[in-house]
Amino acid sequence: MQYRARDYRYFIEKNDCKPSMSRKGNCWDNAAMESFFSRLTVELVFAEQYESIEDAKSGIFEYIEVFYNRVRRHSAIGHISPAEFERKSA
Repeated sequence: MQYRARDYRYFIEKNDCKPSMSRKGNCWDNAAMESFFSRLTVELVFAEQYESIEDAKSGIFEYIEVFYNRVRRHSAIGHISPAEFERKSA
């Protein structure tokens, strides 16, 4: 219910964002992002101690752009990286 809370909806609208909610009764709508954030938390956040918000932003950017997309193998795409998957699909 927190994503339907008035203050949350106000914050989202005030910042020109569009909320994303699952279809009623479909727990799989957000599975890919839940998996990503789980991996991000386990593989990066728990292993680091950031000194500042900028350090955290930089670390997250590097994790996504360098490791997650170019190195980390993903079981859903045949145990290759997303970058390799795109190269093979092009």
